[in-house]
Amino acid sequence: MPDGLDWDLWLGPAPARPYNHVYLPFVWRGWFDFGVGAIGDMGNYSFDTMFRALKLASPVRVDGSSTPRFAETYPVGSLIHWEFPAREDRATTTIHWYDGDLRPPRPAELEPDEHMSDIEDGEGMLLVGDRGKILCGFEGQNARLIPSSRMKAFEPPPDDLPKSPGAYEEWIAAIRGGEPPRANFEFEQKVVETVLLGSIAVRMGAALEWDAERERITRVAEGRAGDLEAANAQINPPRRSPWELS
Repeated sequence: MPDGLDWDLWLGPAPARPYNHVYLPFVWRGWFDFGVGAIGDMGNYSFDTMFRALKLASPVRVDGSSTPRFAETYPVGSLIHWEFPAREDRATTTIHWYDGDLRPPRPAELEPDEHMSDIEDGEGMLLVGDRGKILCGFEGQNARLIPSSRMKAFEPPPDDLPKSPGAYEEWIAAIRGGEPPRANFEFEQKVVETVLLGSIAVRMGAALEWDAERERITRVAEGRAGDLEAANAQINPPRRSPWELS
């Protein structure tokens, strides 16, 4: 065991077990008892952008599938679909997530010699609308219309969106009683709820129907006996004493 590691404290509310180097420092996120898989780990970076741009709330259905699943760890690759209801002036919306060895099809709008080289480390988003598609980085950066001919003819609107002084500055200002940060708990709760439902859907390998008001999964599509209870048990899993939620 590394010097200075309090193993019992590191385990926190997870079930007790002997120390093993396979759990840390980085790979903890791939274990059911400690992490939430790729979508729970990385999804917030993309979903925050989509929730703001599309005024999303809670999904009503989440469908998860993957490469082979294991008893204690997340799969190598996962594919997740979320369905969001219509709201305000927005139509129904669907989000698709690919990770690991799974990849979406190449957008037909890309020219034969056009590459996605500005998408860092193979990560990115494709926003599909009624009148076109926007390709951008994982956090919404380097956005461009595709094909490139549409981007060349595009005249951007005035850049009048409020700018953030930075995450740390917003946090300190909020502590001092100033304006609440853009990434406030009320907004981010729905983002986190959505990505964690995706994590549960991957673990179940099934489509889940979600009642946001009751905070409960109401149906596991084509589920076996006990699947509904097993899925809901992951929303608020048991905690090892003396760890409790206040």
